[in-house]
Amino acid sequence: MAAPPASTEDPRTPPAPPMAGDRTDRPVAKSEAAGEDRNPEALDQLLPPVGAGRSPRKRTTSQCKSEPPLLRTSKRTIYTAGRPPWYNEHGAQSKEAFAIGLGGGSASGKTTVARMIIEALDVPWVVLLSMDSFYKVLTRQQQEQAALNNYNFDHPDAFDFDLIVSTLQKLKQGKSVQVPVYDFTTHSRKKDWKTLYGANVIIFEGIMAFADKALLELLDMKIFVDTDSDIRLVRRLRRDISERGRDIAGVIKQYNKFVKPAFDQYIQPTMRLADIVVPRGSGNTVAIDLIVQHVHSQLEERKLRWDMAALASAHQCHPLPQTLSVLKSTPQVRGMHTIIRDKETSRDEFIFYSKRLMRLLIEHALSFLPFQDCVVQTPQGQDYAGKSYAGKQITGVSILRAGETMEPALRAVCKDVRIGTILIQTNQLTGEPELHYLRLPKDISDDHVILMDCTVSTGAAAMMAVRVLLDHDVPEDKIFLLSLLMAEMGVHSVAYAFPRVRIITTAVDKRVNDLFRIIPGIGNFGDRYFGTDAVPDGSDEEEAASMG
Repeated sequence: MAAPPASTEDPRTPPAPPMAGDRTDRPVAKSEAAGEDRNPEALDQLLPPVGAGRSPRKRTTSQCKSEPPLLRTSKRTIYTAGRPPWYNEHGAQSKEAFAIGLGGGSASGKTTVARMIIEALDVPWVVLLSMDSFYKVLTRQQQEQAALNNYNFDHPDAFDFDLIVSTLQKLKQGKSVQVPVYDFTTHSRKKDWKTLYGANVIIFEGIMAFADKALLELLDMKIFVDTDSDIRLVRRLRRDISERGRDIAGVIKQYNKFVKPAFDQYIQPTMRLADIVVPRGSGNTVAIDLIVQHVHSQLEERKLRWDMAALASAHQCHPLPQTLSVLKSTPQVRGMHTIIRDKETSRDEFIFYSKRLMRLLIEHALSFLPFQDCVVQTPQGQDYAGKSYAGKQITGVSILRAGETMEPALRAVCKDVRIGTILIQTNQLTGEPELHYLRLPKDISDDHVILMDCTVSTGAAAMMAVRVLLDHDVPEDKIFLLSLLMAEMGVHSVAYAFPRVRIITTAVDKRVNDLFRIIPGIGNFGDRYFGTDAVPDGSDEEEAASMG
């Protein structure tokens, strides 16, 4: 099953030429648009002709508006707002991400170097975080100074280092973060922030990347991009005039008054803290190759292989957990299971009886929600001592694609329920579950969340989905994992990793085979429900692609 486009909660896209692909395939936006490390054009070619009016002011923000958070290389698609498989068979975090700091003067080409490193690394999960997102909120007086080019944006005090450090810490731990979007035209933060996820590699770039002790301690590798000051000035003139609607006099005034003194006093001295200095920026391919080799060796040491053998053997012979609730196997329930498990059952009957089971499963699950005593008056004027839901709201989250088949049953019994979706696929080379798409309702942290997947085999996809919900601050005891059919292995894995998650199903099968498919099982639920063809080897795509 092909993954849909990555989430629209995307990071920023650098102002570089588009790469191959049918979308805007760039990872992160950057204010230093002219970051190319080519021989600069003559100054008189870059500046507007004499007498030309100022170019129209363009709204330039630190992050893109709607481009997908991915880029394409000749070998793979790189998800720049995704999540790596950092959680082992017990749901615990593996190694932290490898964080690279890129420092250097304004318009030195840091973003271009970062992009070249990303492409050369060729790893699937990368986050490019720009310091430009973390300018402090200005007071009204500072806003007025900025409008007159009299505010120093190149001083350490202009940046919110506390927010930078906390954001980078969370990213290294694999947690989601909210990153501010800075508007360089109005010198202010936009109302809506962007969501980023951790990755195998985090590249943090900015002029003051090495100016804070706590920030330095989070960086595993520090790179200083050293570019000639004349080249940096030319690039800054081109960027600020063409993209930010500023005039020549204002740009030069700001450069002489703030940018150059700040570089001499605060930025150039941090070069001694760098592990590697890259003269000429992206033109120095030898230095970039050495950087990539070193990062590759570090990633190899931190690599996590999703250990299916460990999952299979970790909980053998253990009793089923108390957090598991199995729908009572009445003759009716067992009869419906007989029909949907029968390989001769037609698609129409498979859908009909699957929907019946889903409705029963969800009704059963709702009985575990918190209820409180209440009294209402009947039409006969008599009091009735009843119960009412004691929570704030119920949200359903389906694990694509089979999980979405349970959404109609949830909507049928929960009025005005909100729905979110998660797509998790298994990397066929490593066996690791990977998050490819995410859409969750806002303020989900206060809700009771019903997480839906039709089959759970190893529990890998379910554990990843639970981890995503936890990272969105959903309390563990407010998560209900629902599945029509689960393997004991998956039940144990989820319960061990997340002991307060309620697990609810209509049946539990004892075994999985060598390919981690449920035995006796139900077959490929997605193919049987949607009428699609099975994968060539006859495997259960829902389990092979999602690993349950």
